[in-house]
Amino acid sequence: MPSADLPSGLQSLLAQYVQAAAALLRAQIAAGAEVELELDARRSRAGARTPFYSCRPLTGAFIRDREPLLAALPEHEPALAALAAFDGLDRYLAAVPGEGEPGLELARRGRRLAELEPSIALAELDPSIADPARGRAHARTRARAALRGLLEEVFADQTGFELQAERLSGALRRLERAEPVERGEATVLLATLRGMTIASPEIKLAKGLSILIPAAVEGAPEAALAGEDGTPPDDEAEHLLVSLTVELSDPDEDPIERGRAVLLDLLRALRLYGDGRVTLGSLAFARGGGERRWRTVLLGAGGRPHGMLVVSPAQEDELRAFCSLVSRRAPHSNELAWALRRFELGCERPSPHEGLSDHLLALRALLEPEGPASGQLAGRVAALCATAKDRVRLTERMVKAQKLEREIVAGTVAERASTRALAGDVADHLRALLRDVICGHLAPDLARVADELLSAAVNDVEDVEDPSAGERQVLVEA
Repeated sequence: MPSADLPSGLQSLLAQYVQAAAALLRAQIAAGAEVELELDARRSRAGARTPFYSCRPLTGAFIRDREPLLAALPEHEPALAALAAFDGLDRYLAAVPGEGEPGLELARRGRRLAELEPSIALAELDPSIADPARGRAHARTRARAALRGLLEEVFADQTGFELQAERLSGALRRLERAEPVERGEATVLLATLRGMTIASPEIKLAKGLSILIPAAVEGAPEAALAGEDGTPPDDEAEHLLVSLTVELSDPDEDPIERGRAVLLDLLRALRLYGDGRVTLGSLAFARGGGERRWRTVLLGAGGRPHGMLVVSPAQEDELRAFCSLVSRRAPHSNELAWALRRFELGCERPSPHEGLSDHLLALRALLEPEGPASGQLAGRVAALCATAKDRVRLTERMVKAQKLEREIVAGTVAERASTRALAGDVADHLRALLRDVICGHLAPDLARVADELLSAAVNDVEDVEDPSAGERQVLVEA
């Protein structure tokens, strides 16, 4: 089949269509339409004869019945046209659940024919060889089936058609994996990085991984150079670019998945390194070794930057070493790993207020194993993060932060500079503790370390002689 360039905004067009479709389907439900239910019988895993019965929503049938309404949406035609030009459309359709779909049957028939005779399969799958108009019609038919399959996957087993971001991301990632990728060739990924500034044109962090100013990247797509609001690029870019070259020895490994993992590891390290809330763009751009065009990939990052992480030339070696260390030592399956993920979730929230609960939860997991009722959190944070003379003040500030969290939940407090600063302090203390444990400066059992510091402080106070004791003894003897 002749190769057709995938529009760089395919994921964006599909996401807009799914959002519009969700609103339309919810409106149908609000107007009185109902998703029919089917009684589904399944036998137990133990092999019992008595089956379990459950009601399964016929979401797919509900969507198919409203295809004329969905096709009338303004977002439908751009998504359909972009999907019809997608190189991996047949591969995607072959994985769409369900029987009897025209696109699915076409893809299966093409695989069978290709095994027998590639030239026959080509003519069968691409009628444009004999009739270009018929070929375009077939492409649109397959694209309609793919759009329907996308909606059915995103809203599977739903009756309310509430759009869930993780379901949409998963469906788009599967679509992304359907596009043919040249194996054995290096794949280059470009991602936008906000909330950080560098003095050098480029910082090379590892083999194939660099942070650059946009002007230092040749041939970057315009979407990667544009401002946060999509404005055209200018000489003073408001963000940096991360360039990653992925070379795989395993032909079955996905270079996009590997690249996504490396970029998210880098984002974690940058957030732990400084107090700026660095963010990656939600979309990255990929290009295989034999490709001239860039295609968009869903990165899975998000959030808005707060503050600015400034890296001077003198700090570049330190940053390189720190990123390498975090990549090697970051935990994956314990309380520290959970707290680290909660820290990252808090960094991705739209505001420090919304991230406060995430960061307090992470601190409680690390420092309050007895539970919040113990009231130990504030004192233990102060023991680890403040000098002896400042512990009382930090304890009081942590108590205020927990009170602020309750007020935020209750909706009784407005976001102000002082409350943002308080939430930011909590994030900074958590970041410092995570960083020190990962770097080996603190033992992972932070609650025990804090209690030992507090106990030592009490003993030091008891060992200090009361300065008035001598005067009292003189008076008694007199």
